[in-house]
Amino acid sequence: MKLWQKDKAALAAVEQFTVGRDREMDAYLAKFDVQGSLAHITMLASIGLLSEAELDVLQKELKHIYSEIAAGDFVLEEGVEDIHSQVELLLTRRLGESGKKIHSGRSRNDQVLVDLRLFLRSELESTVQETKILFDLLQSQSEAYKHHLLPGYTHLQIAMPSSFGLWFGAYAESLVDDLLMLHGAYKVVNKNPLGSAAGYGSSFPLNRTMTTELLGFESLNYNVVYAQMGRGKTEKLVAFALAGIAATLSKMAMDACLFMNQNFGFISFPDELTTGSSIMPHKKNPDVWELIRSHANKLQALPNEIAMMTVNLPSGYHRDLQLLKENLFPAFTTLRNCLQMSRLMLENIRIKDDILKDDKYQYLFSVEVVNRLVLEGTPFREAYKQVGIDIEKGNFSPDTDLRHTHEGSIGNLMNDAVKAQMDEVLKGFPFEKVHMAIDRLVK
Repeated sequence: MKLWQKDKAALAAVEQFTVGRDREMDAYLAKFDVQGSLAHITMLASIGLLSEAELDVLQKELKHIYSEIAAGDFVLEEGVEDIHSQVELLLTRRLGESGKKIHSGRSRNDQVLVDLRLFLRSELESTVQETKILFDLLQSQSEAYKHHLLPGYTHLQIAMPSSFGLWFGAYAESLVDDLLMLHGAYKVVNKNPLGSAAGYGSSFPLNRTMTTELLGFESLNYNVVYAQMGRGKTEKLVAFALAGIAATLSKMAMDACLFMNQNFGFISFPDELTTGSSIMPHKKNPDVWELIRSHANKLQALPNEIAMMTVNLPSGYHRDLQLLKENLFPAFTTLRNCLQMSRLMLENIRIKDDILKDDKYQYLFSVEVVNRLVLEGTPFREAYKQVGIDIEKGNFSPDTDLRHTHEGSIGNLMNDAVKAQMDEVLKGFPFEKVHMAIDRLVK
């Protein structure tokens, strides 16, 4: 059964090619398709296209299907094209004529659109939750290791003193900005496209504000043409948000790989979190971090992949958009896995004590000596020149008494202020409102 099928069946090869992996991808959308249908039939009854009796039996059966999905008992039958067809088929099979009325006033285009928005909204919430857990750990480790110094680098050359308090804290604050970007994507996702039909509206007097409220959307995509144009654009914005978090994880993973290297030796991990070599018994490889780095770098390519698939499309629906699901849907699981594995590694990190007591790091303190001379009255350029000459002549004597007190420095990490920023970002997500709306709809 195909919603668009009339009299002539498509050639098998064409059918296989056009369906592609859509049946597999539709498994992600099953419960969201039911949510959208529950809102749609409630609205249809309000405008007289369903009787109260029909609404009642349709609601009960859709909620039954929803329970089957939650229990893992729902299957996309052989020969059924997609999830939308399967739900309608079950309703028609179980309820007869009432099941055939559910598609009134909507197209599969806007049905897919609303399913995608509901799915993306849910996945973004899960991503926010996992990111917040990692953020909390980074802040905790920043406080725990704020007195553990390590070299800071520019150009991979020894630069100035840093600390693990700064290192952990830097990645915590990076996640704040990443969630700001994700919040922007969430606001775009949290708009209702349902009622745009095939992209040009409907002659039925649809109440789109009602479905917006029933599904817990913040607002709706008013212009029906733009609602369809939002497909592809929405996915790209979401991909950019995921890529931002991935970029933070990739950089952190690269740091960890470097710091584990014996030439650095700043950190280590329990044997069970590293891997060995088939011929070198001494090896403890950072495979987890390397795979986090690679997965994260792959995620950073996702926005460009989506852009290249949509860049030359005019307005209206095009089948090209079907393929976006194959790229985007698995990305959420990949990113959450990377967040969880990063957390596992950082929970078990071992940090070396007294790293900067090694003589090779004495030049890290050159700026401290310059600054001390400036505080004693020497002009900065003269102090800089004097310390440079001492280094060249081998007369340099490091000042290891660090006096960093300004906001965000070694001695003043400002972790509470960063946490306040994160709390403010999180307040912008209307998760509770969404949960209440969906609970009312499906229970």
